[in-house]
Formats: sequence, structure tokens, C-alpha cells
Amino acid sequence: MKTLTPYEIWYGRNTPPPEQVMLKSSNLDLVYQAGDLRYIRFRGIELIRRIYVAIRDQNWNTIPGEIIGLEIQAGQDHFSIAFKVQHQSGNLDYSWQACIIGEADGKISYAMDGTANTSFRFCRIGFCILHPIRECAGQPYQAETPSGLITGTLPVLIEPQRMQGKYEAPLFPACSSFTVNLENKAAIHTSFEGDLFEVEDQRNWTDGSFKTYCTPLSLGYPRDAAAGQRIHQKVSLWLEHEGHTQAGEPAAIEEAIRLSSGDAAPHNLPEIGFGLPSQLVTASPEEIELLSRLKPAHLKLEVHFKDPAWVSKLVSAIYNVGQLGARLELALFLINDAENQLDELKARLAGVPVARFIIFREKDAHLRTTSFQWLGIARDHLRDAFPGVLIIGGTNGNFAELNRDRPFLTVTFGISYPINSQVHSSDEASLVEALQGQADTVTTALEISAGFPVCISSVTMKPPFNQAAIEEELPPLPGELPTSVDPRQMSLFCASWTLGSIRSLTSSGAASATYYETLGWRGLIETASGSALPEKFLSQPGMVFPVYHVFADLAEAGQAACTPFESNKPLAVTGIRLASGVRNLFLLANLTPEPQTVLLDSVPQGQALIRRLNDQTAAFAMFEPAGFRAIAEPLLLTGPRLSLSLLPYEYIRLETD
Repeated sequence: MKTLTPYEIWYGRNTPPPEQVMLKSSNLDLVYQAGDLRYIRFRGIELIRRIYVAIRDQNWNTIPGEIIGLEIQAGQDHFSIAFKVQHQSGNLDYSWQACIIGEADGKISYAMDGTANTSFRFCRIGFCILHPIRECAGQPYQAETPSGLITGTLPVLIEPQRMQGKYEAPLFPACSSFTVNLENKAAIHTSFEGDLFEVEDQRNWTDGSFKTYCTPLSLGYPRDAAAGQRIHQKVSLWLEHEGHTQAGEPAAIEEAIRLSSGDAAPHNLPEIGFGLPSQLVTASPEEIELLSRLKPAHLKLEVHFKDPAWVSKLVSAIYNVGQLGARLELALFLINDAENQLDELKARLAGVPVARFIIFREKDAHLRTTSFQWLGIARDHLRDAFPGVLIIGGTNGNFAELNRDRPFLTVTFGISYPINSQVHSSDEASLVEALQGQADTVTTALEISAGFPVCISSVTMKPPFNQAAIEEELPPLPGELPTSVDPRQMSLFCASWTLGSIRSLTSSGAASATYYETLGWRGLIETASGSALPEKFLSQPGMVFPVYHVFADLAEAGQAACTPFESNKPLAVTGIRLASGVRNLFLLANLTPEPQTVLLDSVPQGQALIRRLNDQTAAFAMFEPAGFRAIAEPLLLTGPRLSLSLLPYEYIRLETD
């Protein structure tokens, strides 16, 4: 058995987290990380979440860059950074020079001077600026456009990503400067050179931000870059505070991390189920035993009636749900003349417990929401045989499609859409930032559906396909993982991130959530045959992934009421409390690669049991899950506040009576 390194346990790959360099520009604090500026703050208030250069190919795939010759000079209140970046993928070859300056008066600028080294097609080359939701939603803004100054208010609920002809429309016309007025008479100003910029509500893709980006999408995409073409852009920002710049203000005092339930009312956990493996297999007795401990409310099967093998896949799915005592969630992808297939489906489901039917039209399931026509066909053939079972519509694309295309909501009795957090970025920090975006999608969906159930199906680490692709995608090269597989599925990061996802979906009122798959490299447990690419996906045969234990703890809690904790640093630590009678179960997770100390409120006095899942205990949890779950350390609680130290990406289960 191969011994995994700590990084492999954290991330599923033997790569350290990116180095962070803490910098100051006057009294603005920020982080330089891998070519990006992140978390620009004033006295603890986040002003800008991220500034980065995005290179996206003709199918909107992000092309990573290699940083060369990094030079950082930093003083107590100023800094300068310079480096070169090379991006290469297929025939795309683009390089650029960065110049980043933070001045002593608090003005920060980031300039890019680049060259297309070959001719290629692309959808975006240039800056993206992310604005944090918690600080900016509901706040006034001003923007300077070619037609003059405009004003407005950034939305609280997710603004639909509308279309103008073939292309996405921004929140307001393209601009050369953008100012957001924050609380306490502060305003963050951004100005742009080299292009006009637009603003979109990135929560439509569960990102945790508003995004300012270039070039205006109305100009069309993909675009053509000619060999030798030069591109120059520059972003500048500064803070105005109480009529003056921030220079001379006292520094903020670093706050301890606190998790508090306050006066929050408890919620019901969503009904939690799991997807059946994409390559449908019959689970072994050992796998059935492990999965049965999770008490899944349902197992999901996608039925593509165009697939000649749909009947055999359904038969296998019925066997699996019978073994686990679960119900079947069926996503039905209808084709023309689907009535005969629906009748056959109905006959084969006789006596099978069904959780819900989610109806799509195969042709455009990822592009729009289910129409009344296709919902009507399904209901006409299914509702009499399945009284009380939800037959609902939605999208197999992103929340953006559902939010944009709402007509079906007048005739549905529920909403379904999938969630993944890697439409735009794949680094761990961005995935953690997107957890708030998950909650906002549910809040918005409940508002526009008049309270009908919101069913998230499914939550995955990576998109199952490239929904934005304009041209045909090439298959992965030999020896490379499929684009839908993330090595972090088997990692501590996945476990901690999943607890954050459950917290978000619970706090916002989701009715059900389907997570991942039961078996394999998109799932909870590795199959007995092991990874098909063991050098790229590092699981071993039969390995139980750390995220399994999150769902096992939820299953043990049963019907306990759930109180999502509020965190003063939600990008660092997350948690929930599950209460049933006098029994309390606290589930906590560190969302960062640094050790964290957290103060946990509302802790009763008395004896408790604590179990830690971290890089020191992960091997035990992965290969002897029953033994790991049978052991917990005693802990005396003196209440009402408990200080806990968490290792990187550590997940903790704390039980009290």
C-alpha cells in the first residue's frame, strides 16, 4: 500500500499550496498569490476579492500560465512586483509582462503588456476583477460609460444573466471606471485602460462574487488573435473613506475566528442522496455495507432515452436502490416520440420507490429550462402511476440557465439544477469562495418559484461536461484524466468543502441535494478494481474517501435539527450543529492549508467525544473506516465557549450529551 504524502491527502496530488505574500499599500492589506492580487482589505473589510489575468480559449477553457522571473520588492506601506507569464495550449501561444505597484498613498495598479506569439482563437484575454458579495450586494454603484455616468444598486438576489441576441448582457453598459459605495462612507474605485469592461453577477455559476471583465461580450466571441498582436491593459484602484483616502488610519486588529449560532432558528437538512456511477456497476456486498451506513435518501440515475442501453442501466439502478433501501431519483432526458419509452419506463418501475422525476429535453437540457410541453408529456404518462411523486423541471446546465429562462416556473412544482464551482476557476481558494454562491442560488430560486422545493441535482467537484463549449472538444490525451474528474475527490479538501456546501444548502432552504457518485473517482469509495489512472488519481482499491465520513456523520444524526454556524471568517472555517434532544453533534472544517484556531459558541458543559480527520489520521479513516469511526477521544467541556485548533483542511466531529 502506497503511503500518501500530506499534500496528497490534502489535495489528491503531491503539490504544495501556492505561496502567499502579504503586502501593504498604505493601510490596504492584500495577498499576492501565483500572479493574482487577492483579498484587498481595509481594517478587515474586504474591498476586492481578486484581480487576475484570464486567458480563455475558443471554448472558454482557462489556459494556465507559467510564471517566469518573479521579482517582489516590498516595504512597510508600498510594494512592486514584476514577472513574465507564458500560456500555451494547442495552437494558442500567448505571453505577457506584469507590472504591479502598490503606492504609499494606497493606490494600486496592475498592468499587462502581452503578445500573441501565434495566430489563435480565443474568448477572453485580459483582466478580471472580483468584488465580494457580502460587502457589495445591495450597495450603490457608479460607472463611467461612453454615454456618460450611470448609477444603480448591485443586486441582493442573483440578477439573471440575460442575452442580447447571441451574447450575454452585462448588468449595465460597458465602462471605463466602476465605483462601489460600501458601508461607513467608504467607496472602492476601479479604473481601466486598454479596453472597456463589463460587470456580471457571477453567482449565476455559484461563484462568490460580482465580476468586472473585458472585452465587452457584445463584440462577439470567439475572436481571432494574429501572430505578433500586442495587447495592453491596466487596472487601477483606490479607496475613498469618509471623504479622504485611507492614509493614516490605524491598522485593524486581527480578530479570532468565531463560529456562533446566535439566535438563528434551526433548519432541516436537505434530503441527501448520491449519484450512481457514470459507468454503472453493481456494487459488491462490501460496498453495499459501506454505503448502507450513509442511509441515502435516494440514488440518482440519468436516463437518456437515446441511449440503447438505458433499460439495462435502469435494471442495475433498481437493484442498487433495493440493496440500500433508498428511493430512485430519475433525471429523464426526453427525445421526440418519447411516449413509448415513458410507458416502458413506467412498467419497469412498478413497485420501485421513486423520490422524484426531473424532466429535460435531451436536445437542449444544458441550454435552457424544461418547457411546459415536455413537462406535460412526462406528467401525462407518469403521474397516475406515481401519485405524490414530484415531476419537476429545471436545467442540466448552470443556475444561469434557470435564472434566465423562467417561463416553466408557472407550471412546475419544484426546481432542479446542478452545482459545481469550477466554471471559472479551479484553485482551492476560489472553490471556497463559491460556497456562499451556492446558498444565494437557492435563496433566489425559492423567491422566483414562490417557495416550491429546490432540488440540487447534482453537486460535483468539476463540471460533468463543458457547457460553454462553442467548438468540438478534443478528448483527453492518453494518460490524462477525463475533464470531469478532479483528483481532489479523494482528498481532505473535498471533505471540508463538502461540509461547507451542506452548510450553505441547509441555511438557504434546499429541499434535497444529490452529491457526487457512490463509487469510483467521482464518488465516495474507490471500486475494488481501483483507479484506471493510478498515477493521476491516487486512490487505491477499496479506499474510502474522507468525504464519506462527512455523510456518515450526517446519517448518524438522523432527523436532528441543523443550525448552520455563522463565521466571522467564512473563508477559513465552517461548521454546523445537529441537535436531537439533549444530544449535540458539532461538525467543523478548516477550509485552508494553514492551521486555524476557532472559538466555538453555544457549547454545553460536560463530557464530550471528539474525532479528528486530518493528514495524520486519514490513512486509518481511508482503509479501516469502521475502526476509525469506532474511536473518539474524550474531552471535558466547561462551556459556553470552546477553543479548538484545526490542522490544514481538518474535519472534526464533536459529540456532546
